[in-house]
Amino acid sequence: MDLSFWGEFIQPELLAAVPALCFFGTLLKRSPAVDDHKIPLLLGIAGVLIAAVWTLGQTTPRGLTAVMNALFTAVVQGLLCAGASVYLHQLVHQRHKRQKERAQPAAPTPSP
Repeated sequence: MDLSFWGEFIQPELLAAVPALCFFGTLLKRSPAVDDHKIPLLLGIAGVLIAAVWTLGQTTPRGLTAVMNALFTAVVQGLLCAGASVYLHQLVHQRHKRQKERAQPAAPTPSP
């Protein structure tokens, strides 16, 4: 599957955050202290924080318009990175699941 379309929406410098967030999500999944339904929310927050650090590192916003623009960029880019990481995780997860199903022999059908 071609994943190059993510590059059209996510800043190229932030594409490195996608596998990092995917790894972070895997760590959260293995943690007994974190419920599964909270993982996407935590990844979204982490993605926004990473994007905010990157955005503030690129420019020093001066004035309300520049601050709002930086905030908007951080939120959108962070959520896109988090969404891409969840998507990437699901692609890998579903592929492993399909391979596992193909490897198992079919259950015998009961004879009448």
